[in-house]
Amino acid sequence: MTTSVRIPAELQGRIDALAERTHRSRAFYLREAIERGLPQVEWEYDLAQRAVDVRSGKVTTVPLAEVVAELGLDD
Repeated sequence: MTTSVRIPAELQGRIDALAERTHRSRAFYLREAIERGLPQVEWEYDLAQRAVDVRSGKVTTVPLAEVVAELGLDD
């Protein structure tokens, strides 16, 4: 699949320099950056959504004191 993305000139220069130094394509490094970075971005957005769900009462929570007592960690 082909996708177009606008990136700042400074990033373009860094990617081009890396590609030239390593004799790999610009596409190789863009793909690698996406593959490495996407899980982090997904995790951050999922975490933000979870916070929204907790604040709205959509998700049931348990107070820490209750968990500590239930697990017998307050000894």
